[in-house]
Amino acid sequence: MGNTLIAVFVLALPFVGTVIGSAMVFLIRGQISLKFEKFLMGFAGGIMIAASVWSLIIPSIKMSENMGRASFVPAAAGVLLGMIFLLVLDTTLPHLHAHTDKPEGIHSHLGKSAMLVCAVTLHNFPEGMAVGVVLAGALSNSATVTTAGAMTLAMGIAIQNFPEGAIVSMPLYSAGGGKRKAFLYGMLSGLAEPVGAILTISIISLVHPALPYILSFAAGAMMYVVVDELVPQSQANIHSNIGTVGATLGFVLMMVLDVALG
Repeated sequence: MGNTLIAVFVLALPFVGTVIGSAMVFLIRGQISLKFEKFLMGFAGGIMIAASVWSLIIPSIKMSENMGRASFVPAAAGVLLGMIFLLVLDTTLPHLHAHTDKPEGIHSHLGKSAMLVCAVTLHNFPEGMAVGVVLAGALSNSATVTTAGAMTLAMGIAIQNFPEGAIVSMPLYSAGGGKRKAFLYGMLSGLAEPVGAILTISIISLVHPALPYILSFAAGAMMYVVVDELVPQSQANIHSNIGTVGATLGFVLMMVLDVALG
């Protein structure tokens, strides 16, 4: 498979996962049960944590081994910068999480549906960055990041995007938006990933020595999303153990995929 086909496959796979998940609005009647939603939130968080460690932070440290004992510096700096970047976006971008009527970010006149999509877009952008930076490293013939690793990461994110797409489209439909509109909004939320990936690849093409920092930057951004959004939602109120089980299964699945296939 040529580099162009590989790039298209890796960039498209997470978006396809979101689209298929959003299409569940045409197949599922009613709302997703709270227990199952908690499981899915935990599952997505587990996958993102494992991807942050095996696909991003560990390769960042390995790329910096020429720094000796200070090889942790790019990884540590990148994680902190990624966290700060998402913190800024989270406090400025108008968005609304599911199961709440209290908007976050700066005041705006956006409707509820638009702000729900903004919340998922905020979540998806770091995942797109992660795919983009690993793909860029693989295409640059890095000894640390492989094409198989890029495909594995894209596969893992696509798996967790499937339930996320359903979690976006189903509440929109239940709120009276219509199935087609709910599907469209869910699909649009997934566009943040290929956009984030392409922007990241463009940056790396200009500043290739920054690759270890950008790898860990994407990890920090994803970890912010997990701790700020997915963990609280999976642990809120009753049935928190279901979210914990989901997180563990998601973590193990992504770890296995990365070690076995990457």
